[in-house]
Amino acid sequence: MDYIDLELLARQWQEAKEAERVAVAKRRELEDQMSNALGVDAAKEGTETHLLPEGLMIKIISRLDRKVDADKAQELAAEHDLQNALGALFRWKPEIDMAAWRKAPADVTAIFAGAVTVKPGRPSFTIATKEQ
Repeated sequence: MDYIDLELLARQWQEAKEAERVAVAKRRELEDQMSNALGVDAAKEGTETHLLPEGLMIKIISRLDRKVDADKAQELAAEHDLQNALGALFRWKPEIDMAAWRKAPADVTAIFAGAVTVKPGRPSFTIATKEQ
């Protein structure tokens, strides 16, 4: 591929990225307007289905995001002798600390390497003009 083709692709990517940003903002604005018009309670989980006279159906699924303070949960479990309940009520998701992994001795990381799956992720692109 020559330089001119790559520059054209980069410009088209910038245009597509901006169109995507505008489309997402517009979709969210419309969803907010429909939520307000239908009286959706954002603090309540569940599914609502609204049938419109023109034959359209609007299905709204409301969710509440929950975050767990792992240290606090373990502290409360120990305080109330409920350590056995932790595994039943919470999923514990170990995540690799790459900075620590890289600093650790090779013989230690070699042991744990069998517990780690590595697969390529999608590359992330940023395209800007020189002035930016």
